[in-house]
Amino acid sequence: MDDRHLIETQQSSEELLKGRFLHAFRDTVRLPDGSSAVREYVKHPGAVMIIPLLPDAAGEMRVVLERQYRYPVKQVMIEFPAGKLDPGEDILACAQRELQEETGYRATEWARAGVLHPVISYSTEFIEVWFARGLTLGERQLDEGEFLDVFSATPAELLQWCREGQVTDAKTLTGMLWLQNVLSGAWALDWRPAA
Repeated sequence: MDDRHLIETQQSSEELLKGRFLHAFRDTVRLPDGSSAVREYVKHPGAVMIIPLLPDAAGEMRVVLERQYRYPVKQVMIEFPAGKLDPGEDILACAQRELQEETGYRATEWARAGVLHPVISYSTEFIEVWFARGLTLGERQLDEGEFLDVFSATPAELLQWCREGQVTDAKTLTGMLWLQNVLSGAWALDWRPAA
C-alpha cells in the first residue's frame, strides 16, 4: 500500500521533559495536505509482558498475575507481570529477568507472542508479549520502592474480570486475547528452551 497520503513529516522538535523514566517532546509536523500541526508525545524505552502458565495440582491451567497500585490512576490494578527494557538489553532476557524479579518464578520454556503499542496517540512505547511455562518458584527480587502481590487465577476467572471491568489494564486485556486464542488452538506459539 502507498501510505504517502497519511504520513506526517517532522519540521521541528522541542524537548519538554527529560525524567528518569519519561522523555517528552513537542514537535511541529507537516500534514499530508501541507498544513502544520503540533504533536506532543513521550519517548519510551519499550517493555515486556509475560503470560506465565502454571498448571495446578489437578492439571488445570492457571496464569500468574500481580496486583499493584498504579499512582497515575490511583488504583490497585490486576496485571500480567511486565517491565521496561534496560538500555541495550535483549528482549527475552528482559522478560526472564522481570518474571523472576517480580514473581520469583523461572521458566524452562518461552514463546514470543507478538508486540502491542498501548498508547499510539502520545507514546512510542511498545510491549513485547511473551508466554512462559515450566515454572519453578524461587525468591522475588523486587526493585526498591516496588510493592506488589503475586497470585494465580484460571483463564476463565481472568476473562470474567476483564468482562466485568475489574481488569482494565490495556496490556493485560491484550494478553487475555492472546491467551484465549492460544488455549483454543487458533494461534500457535513457537516454544523454545530458556537460554
